[in-house]
Amino acid sequence: MRQGARPGQEGTPMLGYVLRRGALLLGSFAIAMVLIFVLLRMLPGDPANALLSVGATDEQIAAAQAQVGSDKPLLVQFGAWAAQMLRFDLGESVITGAAIGPDVAARLQVTIPLTLIAFVGAVIVALVAGVTSAVRADRWYGVALSGVAQFGIAVPVFWIGMILVWIFGLMLGWFPTGGFPTDDWAYPVDALSSLALPAIAIAIVMGASLTRYVRSATIDVLGSDYLRTARAHGSGFGEALWRHGLRNGSVPVISILGIELASTLLGAVVVESVFALPGLGSYLVDGIARHDFAAIQGVLVVTTLIVLLVGFAADLAQRFVDPRLRATTGVSA
Repeated sequence: MRQGARPGQEGTPMLGYVLRRGALLLGSFAIAMVLIFVLLRMLPGDPANALLSVGATDEQIAAAQAQVGSDKPLLVQFGAWAAQMLRFDLGESVITGAAIGPDVAARLQVTIPLTLIAFVGAVIVALVAGVTSAVRADRWYGVALSGVAQFGIAVPVFWIGMILVWIFGLMLGWFPTGGFPTDDWAYPVDALSSLALPAIAIAIVMGASLTRYVRSATIDVLGSDYLRTARAHGSGFGEALWRHGLRNGSVPVISILGIELASTLLGAVVVESVFALPGLGSYLVDGIARHDFAAIQGVLVVTTLIVLLVGFAADLAQRFVDPRLRATTGVSA
């Protein structure tokens, strides 16, 4: 506790920071909603076209526009959509008439586990490869790991996915080449087996990207005064790196982890198309193919909200880990 501070006061600045950061989150989400709505309306075509066939009459066009609401002014359309969002209602599909919210929630049961599994794998790869390539930079395998990481960054994730399908799906037959069990997670082993190859594909690419940051942070720690001081006081290299270097080195990496987790989510959406997984990616692709504006908006809103929440959580985690940031917000160690 700071000198002169009464009990209970030390958490007040942090609470104020959380409230300010939460307000920024809400403001960012509101701006994102406006951009999503406006940019979709700038695309050629009318949302009502999804209901029309070739050669539709003027009466049929007018009826379809009235059904989807595209005959109203844009400001009125946005107001109605925003009111739906405030009720946590993503609307209904223009094509099927089904509620979008339950459909998106069902798709998240594939996308979220895939994202988390891939992200954990990417972090493990990055920690092992990044620390090893920094500590053993003078050895051949340290240099090789750095080179492999640079190559991994340049390789598209869908290309990695196709190679994995060819080797482990078609040649060896170890994993399914695509699809997801029709009974979802009733049999977790089958579900995890379906997610194995896409998760590995994402983990390889994201792990390669994270390896650069872990390696850079580790090199900074190796050259730090506090690590040399710990060594001078008798701590072994491994002990000093673990006890003193890990916490300090993790501070700049945490913000990168938030960005990479968001990127992993977006990568999962792309990879789902390669592996024919019934996640948000396939739902978005179907919505685009059918010109289902409501479905497209629903997916974009949900993914945007998840990305913003991940950034919010990473920012707060960095405040708790970094003593200097804790001092500015009043969080006691």
